[in-house]
Amino acid sequence: MKETKIGYYFLVMASVVIVLAGIKSASEIIVPFLLSLFLAIILLPTYNFFNKKGLPESLSLVLVIGFFILLISLVAKLIGSSIHDFNANIDFYSDQLSVYYHSFVSVASKVGIEMSVEELSAMINSKQIMSFASNIMQSIGSMFTNGFVVLLTIIFMLLESKNFESKIEFASNNSVAISHIEKISSQIKEYMVLKAIISMFTGLIVWIALVLIGTDYAFLWAVVAFLFNFIPNIGSIIAAVPAVLLTLVQLGGVSAVIVAALYVAINVVIGSVIEPKVMGKGLGLSTLVVFLSLIFWGWLLGIVGMLLSIPLTIMVKIILDDDEKTRWISVLLGSGDDLKAK
Repeated sequence: MKETKIGYYFLVMASVVIVLAGIKSASEIIVPFLLSLFLAIILLPTYNFFNKKGLPESLSLVLVIGFFILLISLVAKLIGSSIHDFNANIDFYSDQLSVYYHSFVSVASKVGIEMSVEELSAMINSKQIMSFASNIMQSIGSMFTNGFVVLLTIIFMLLESKNFESKIEFASNNSVAISHIEKISSQIKEYMVLKAIISMFTGLIVWIALVLIGTDYAFLWAVVAFLFNFIPNIGSIIAAVPAVLLTLVQLGGVSAVIVAALYVAINVVIGSVIEPKVMGKGLGLSTLVVFLSLIFWGWLLGIVGMLLSIPLTIMVKIILDDDEKTRWISVLLGSGDDLKAK
């Protein structure tokens, strides 16, 4: 009996490895689909709002998709020009940043740490640091290379949303399956919509503040802050790095400290005060799991996996929680608050 269980677990693990390998090899197909799915989830409340106001479905769809295309085109144009100008000046910025290496080495020697400028430059490549943000934005832009396919998928998903539940009910003839799908859908929808609104608010604050301070490419760093706010725990920290470094080489140390303090304040106020109140009790995920899911989905699906790590993990947790045999995995993924209540 024991050998049978061991063989079963090995078979399950082997199946999981095969499935993950298949997902990774087919990521070029899966990533646009996931991107379309979660964009459709964000656009769905607006689409439903127009429908409830009595507008025909076709007109509601035209309004939602038209606004979406207009917004994406405007953002892409502004980001494109910023990235082009930033890349053109990347050597200048990296050289300016390298100047601070001498100051760092001087301070380090005073506290007993012997280090040469060449050693520090070998460890920290200033050009790679400065080009980090533009590389991220270019990789995000490459997701929309199949923009027409993504757009068509979003359109069909919005049209299908009205009849999706009834189709699942007819196909499964199982009320439990329907409630299960509704639970996944409602949680993912609530998270994505609220997170998108909070992230837009975060990006807006960053943009206004950097414009007032005088940091170049403020809109680019605002978009980076918006996108990286979807990445839990470390997203806002990563988003702050290029903006702080550029302010350092452009405006000096005092302005860089102000920008760093700004990002810390935004992270504390929005991440620790506003977001928990708006989004309720939480995601039901362990903090460790949140961080590990970021690494796992990032490895599996790239930058899209990192941005969507939380909704994907929530989806997996709900699915695992539905089966008695896999419920223990769902418990391990959870925060444990429900166990404390018991």
